[in-house]
Amino acid sequence: MPIYALSNILLFPPCELAEEDGLLAVGGDLSPERLLLAYQNGIFPWYSHPDPILWWAPDPRFIMLPEGIKISKSMKQVLRRHTFTITFDQDFPAVIKACQRRKRPQQVGTWITEEMRIAYEQLHEQGWAHSVEVWNKEGKLVGGLYGIAIGNYYSGESMFALESNASKAGYITLVKHLQAWNYQLIDCQIHTPHLESLGAYEIPRHEFMYMLQKALYQKRKPSKWQLDPQLPILPVTK
Repeated sequence: MPIYALSNILLFPPCELAEEDGLLAVGGDLSPERLLLAYQNGIFPWYSHPDPILWWAPDPRFIMLPEGIKISKSMKQVLRRHTFTITFDQDFPAVIKACQRRKRPQQVGTWITEEMRIAYEQLHEQGWAHSVEVWNKEGKLVGGLYGIAIGNYYSGESMFALESNASKAGYITLVKHLQAWNYQLIDCQIHTPHLESLGAYEIPRHEFMYMLQKALYQKRKPSKWQLDPQLPILPVTK
């Protein structure tokens, strides 16, 4: 199949026209309007400098349902001990910069280009992009993640950890809040063993698109998130 070249018109080809590896289109820009349109159509940007912007819609799709989060015994101990302090939307720039600096195996450079960083900071300022910050006992930012929320749909973008279990603690706390807030779908995009261990799994793209449209049906006003300190992350033990 051809790889579609985007123009200045805010339009994407259907996901089912993507290449076997999930590549759908090239070019365009990272304006908030185009990014939001992409996510609402099951598409996300992923590329490295100096490549042009590449847009993806992989099949299968890696997802998680908020109620399907798996918490290991060791992570339950970490959470019960309050090893970390977790916040939402307190320092989005620091989180995305830390994700940008994260070194990944077999990857040269980073896919979070300066253009990407600026674009997602704009989405954060508009209330669409959200960060989770994980702080240690000394008040140092040691983990975190960020993603996009539209309707009852959340798309995770990247995470980092400077201390063991930091990103897991942040992710579990986020998912428990998404569950309480009646979110229906978490898009993990591409398979990773890390997220699989937490309950993510692959589904065919056409099933993902059906679930996405259901999740987008519920409208939410974009706004800053606040962690609920009263929300139980773990079941209360007697």
